[in-house]
Amino acid sequence: MPSYVDTEKCDGCKGGEKTACMYVCPNDLMVLDEAEMKAYNQEPNACWECYSCVKICPQGAIAVRPYADFAPLGGTSIPLLSAEDIMWTVQFRDGSVKRFKFPNRTTPEGSINPYSNFPEPGDIKDERQYSETALLNPEKTIRQLVEQEEMDHTYVWQNPNVQAR
Repeated sequence: MPSYVDTEKCDGCKGGEKTACMYVCPNDLMVLDEAEMKAYNQEPNACWECYSCVKICPQGAIAVRPYADFAPLGGTSIPLLSAEDIMWTVQFRDGSVKRFKFPNRTTPEGSINPYSNFPEPGDIKDERQYSETALLNPEKTIRQLVEQEEMDHTYVWQNPNVQAR
């Protein structure tokens, strides 16, 4: 089920020209109705249900039906995002509530260098891929070229480990 906006809670991010949900939606589905100053999903069928808008909404006005693997049909899930962590409140059909808290990050922001374990870029004509330090040579050939006599010099590849029928 795609995201939907509770118009009673939505304040249009206090009249800015772009709401938080508009900024974060990876599919650019959230738009602002300038007459009502309320956000809405302009194309619900295209929603990926990624929860980005739900997590970022400062008013908690956006909801998405939770995935069935953690909240059965009829349940609700409400995220509460802080600078350090995110707390999910899941309410089940029977009224019971569970809360789960997870850190947003496990490392300080900006501390990761994604290219630290890779070699320096080299020759563009080198056969190795960027992350390879050497080309690997196979110990034995997986396939070998076999001539088919009845097909008049037509060549086919055959796996020597599999018996021919």
